Amino acid sequence: MALRPFAISTRTGVSAAALVALLILAALWAVLTRAEYGSGLGPAEWSAIHFTIVQATLSAGISTVMAIPVARALARRQFAGRGLLVTLLGAPFILPVIVAVLGLLAVFGRAGWLNMALAGLNLPTISIYGLHGVVLAHVFFNLPLATRLLLQAWQTLPAERFRLAGQLDLTPRAVFRAIEWPMLRQTLPGTAALIFVICLTSFAVALTLGGGPRATTIELAIYQAFRFDFDLSRAALLSLVQLVLAGSAAFLALWIIPNISIGGGQDRPHQRWDARGGVQRLVDSIAITIGALFLLMPLSAVIIRGLGGLLVTPASVWQSAVISIGVALCSVAVLLLLALPMAGWIATAKRGSVEAIGLFGIAASPLMIGTGWFILIHPVADPVLFALPVTALVNALMALPFALRILVPPLRDTVQVYGRLSQALSLQGWPFWRWVILPRLRPQIGFAMGLTGALSMGDLGVIALFSAQNHTTLPLQMYRLMGSYQIDAAAGAALILLALSLGIFWIFDKAGRAHAQA
Repeated sequence: MALRPFAISTRTGVSAAALVALLILAALWAVLTRAEYGSGLGPAEWSAIHFTIVQATLSAGISTVMAIPVARALARRQFAGRGLLVTLLGAPFILPVIVAVLGLLAVFGRAGWLNMALAGLNLPTISIYGLHGVVLAHVFFNLPLATRLLLQAWQTLPAERFRLAGQLDLTPRAVFRAIEWPMLRQTLPGTAALIFVICLTSFAVALTLGGGPRATTIELAIYQAFRFDFDLSRAALLSLVQLVLAGSAAFLALWIIPNISIGGGQDRPHQRWDARGGVQRLVDSIAITIGALFLLMPLSAVIIRGLGGLLVTPASVWQSAVISIGVALCSVAVLLLLALPMAGWIATAKRGSVEAIGLFGIAASPLMIGTGWFILIHPVADPVLFALPVTALVNALMALPFALRILVPPLRDTVQVYGRLSQALSLQGWPFWRWVILPRLRPQIGFAMGLTGALSMGDLGVIALFSAQNHTTLPLQMYRLMGSYQIDAAAGAALILLALSLGIFWIFDKAGRAHAQA
C-alpha cells in the first residue's frame, strides 16, 4: 500500500491545478458563449474537418509503419555513430516547425534538391503543397518519435528470448512472428494514436504547406476566420469542433499509449543471431540510411542556406529574436510555478486520476485557448497589448503535460523513499522541497525547462492571432519573410531560430545535469 506522506503540502498543488483549469475553462466559456450554433457548419468547415482527419490518419499510419524497420534495425545493430543518431532522433520534437518546413522546402520544394535532380533527368517535378506536403512534414516530425517509442519497446524484450531463438535456429521471419510481433501489437496502437493527436493540432505545417479550399485544417480555418474575416462567431464554433475532436483523440491516446519512456533508446542492443545474414544486414543498412537521410537532409539544408541568408537578415529579425527569448523565459517561469506544485500533489495523491488535470493542455487546442482569451479581452482592452503574455502562458500550458510526465515519476520515488524520515525529522513544506526534492529532481527540472523553452521559441500559434505588425516573435517574423518571398532572409532567420531553440534547450538541460553531478 502506497504511503501518504505529509511532508508535501497539497494545497499549493491543488491551487495550481485549479488555476490551470480556470484558464482553460474561461477560454472554453468564452468560445461557448460566442459561437452561433444556429448557423451550423457549412461545406467549407466540413471540408476542413475531413481534411484534418484524413491528413492526421495518413501521417500517423505512415510514420508508424516507416518506423518499424528503422527501430528494428537500430535495436539489433551496433555501429559507429549509433548513439549520436539515436540522440538526433529527438531533435525534431524540439525543432521549430517553421524551420523544419523551410528545410523541407529546400529539399522537396519547387526549386529544391529533389526537383533539380528530377529536372536534370528530364522527369516531371513534384509539388510539396497540399495534402502530400502536409503529410510529408508530419512524417518528418513524427517518424523519429515513433522510432524512439518502438526502439524502447524492442529493448524491453528479454535477451533470453533471442538467445533461445538462436539456439533453436529460428529464421528471422519466425523470430519476428514469435517474439517481435506480439510486442508490436501492444505498442503500435498507442504510438499511432499519439501521433494522430499531434497531427490534429498542428497549425504551422498547414499554414505553410496547406491552404486552399481542399487543404485546410480546422485550426487553419480558425485562423482564417479570425485574421481575414474577423468572424469571431465562426472561429468560436470551429474552436469547439477542434476541442471535441482533439480532446477525444487525446484521452483515447493516453488510455492506450504504451507505458514507455521516450527519453531512452541508447542501451546496447541484444545480440541477435537472426540478423547475421547478408540479406538482413542489407535491409537494416538501407532502413537506417534512409531514416538518417530523411532526418538530416532538411536540417543540413537549413544550415547551408541559412549561413548565406545571415548576410541579408533585416534588423527586425534580431528584434523578434529578443522578443522570442523573453517569451520563452516567461514560459519557463510560468511552467515551474505550475508544474512543480502540481507534480507534488499528483505524486502524493491517492488517486492517479488527478494527473488528468495536467492533460488539459493536450486536450485543448492552443488556437482554441487563444480565441477564447481574445474574446474575453477584446471588449475591455486592445488584445494586441496582451499578445506576448498570452503567448507565454499558452506555451507553458502546452508544455505542462510533458513536464508532468517528466517530473512525477522521480518525485513519487523520492517521496516514497524519504517521506517517513522527513516526517520524523519534521522536515516539511519548503524545507523538504529545498533539501530533499529539488536536489534529486534537478536533471528532470532542467530537462523540462529546456523542453519548454525550446517549444516556446519555435511556437507559431497564438501569436499569429494576437500579434501586430511591429510586435512579433521570431517564428512569425520568419513566416512573414517567407510570405513576401524573401527566402534568403527567411533562411537566415531560420538558422537563428534553430540555434536559439537548441541553445536554450542545451543550456537548461546541461545546467540541471551539472548541478545534479556537483
